[in-house]
Amino acid sequence: MTQTDPSLESRAQPEAAGATHPFAETAAAPAFEAENILPISHEEFDALQQDLDQALAKADEHWKLYLGAHAEMENLRKRAERDVQNAHKFALERFFSELLPVRDSLELGLAAASGDAADVVKLREGVDLTLRQLAAAMEKFGAREIHPLGVKFNPNEHEAMAMAPTDQAEPNTVIQVLQKGYLLNDRLIRPAKVLVAQAIPKPAG
Repeated sequence: MTQTDPSLESRAQPEAAGATHPFAETAAAPAFEAENILPISHEEFDALQQDLDQALAKADEHWKLYLGAHAEMENLRKRAERDVQNAHKFALERFFSELLPVRDSLELGLAAASGDAADVVKLREGVDLTLRQLAAAMEKFGAREIHPLGVKFNPNEHEAMAMAPTDQAEPNTVIQVLQKGYLLNDRLIRPAKVLVAQAIPKPAG
């Protein structure tokens, strides 16, 4: 049997004696003395318990209200998303319904023009009627044409294709409309393409 070195045993004993559990308290908590505890009666305890129960009930009520409001907001958000999607899909529905008679008139005119005894006068009347139908449909939805013949050139609504020297009109006025422009609810959709009057250069000397 091997004997233990007394020197080793003597060195190990202090370490074992001083070791503590990692979760152990380093110092004992001071004990509360009975004289430091405030006395409370059963009536006061019951009153405090009742106040606590009421506070918990109110907290539960508020939580339910929050959940209801959150659910309602989520439903509103989803409904708004559906409305936006439907607006994108069906924004042109009314305008398209106004264009249907225009298409019908064009088809009738094309059918009449394909006959052997096509009447040019009637075809012209039909085309004119169709054009007026189209103009009425566009005006109903806020479209307005820009036909600036004889007015001052406006770079916000007109696009100058060329300058034409002339003494028949004031300089910087529109003397010819090559292509009409259009506004939609006062927003420019297409500028009018125009020729603009220019003063005739004076001969040198």
